Amino acid sequence: MKSATPPRLETPGATEAAFFDLDKTIIAKAAMAAFRRPLYAGGLVNRRSLTRSVFAHFVYLHLRASEQRSDQMRRSILRITKGWKREEVVGIVEETLEEIVDPIIFAEAMDLIDAHLAKGRLVVIVSSSPIEIVGPLGHHLGITETIASTAEVDEEGRYTGEMDYYAYGSEKARAMRELALSRGIDLARSYAYSDSFTDLPMLEVVGHPTAVNPDRVLAKLAAERGWEVIHFVRPIRLRDRVRDRVNVTPKQSGIAIGVGAALTACAVIVLTWWTLRKRRGEAPLLQSRYTL
Repeated sequence: MKSATPPRLETPGATEAAFFDLDKTIIAKAAMAAFRRPLYAGGLVNRRSLTRSVFAHFVYLHLRASEQRSDQMRRSILRITKGWKREEVVGIVEETLEEIVDPIIFAEAMDLIDAHLAKGRLVVIVSSSPIEIVGPLGHHLGITETIASTAEVDEEGRYTGEMDYYAYGSEKARAMRELALSRGIDLARSYAYSDSFTDLPMLEVVGHPTAVNPDRVLAKLAAERGWEVIHFVRPIRLRDRVRDRVNVTPKQSGIAIGVGAALTACAVIVLTWWTLRKRRGEAPLLQSRYTL
């Protein structure tokens, strides 16, 4: 499946970056929750596991999980995925990505991402969701740099039920520091966006932190520290976004302008000719040509 937009090319040697959390920041729901049904349809999730994961993500999204509960949910998901073939998951994600993700992308997030890229900043998705989802999703959005969780895979390419790397909490901040060191990024001049208080380390590591659709704890902290708070409320399909931007293409605009200018010039010529004939008493001749 091809992405709706080609990858944007970040400026090599960028000195500033913009780090975006994924769930409830770029997209309107948790990435893992969004792909429950395709995984179920693909035979990887049974009905009981589907119900359990639905409940877990309800708690996370609506009641805001604590760090302990988040760890419990992570372990639960790892148990569910144990034995799955990684290549099957990747295939399901790639086949259903546009259908699943397009309706839940925040238009405001894409505007912000485009604004950062236009200023030559490196844009990075930083998410605790698995790389099998975050990587293709980032590519779909035109973002080539991602930090995401990685599950352990055995020699047969199946998940072992253990986590190889978990991009969560303070680990996000550590990964951002490492990336900044390797890419020459000045974190003091960089930006970070998240909705959750669990991403406080990620927000604290940059000079320009912003709370997006924040939970109550993060909203309170942002107010105390004078951080910017913004709200994304308008999900939009990428195809609709592209259509809106090119509703009148430059070529069409050029044609319209050319035709308009030609018509204006003709009108001026006719009006001038009519005025001169009228002054010479020849106006009836023009009239007779239209009444024959």
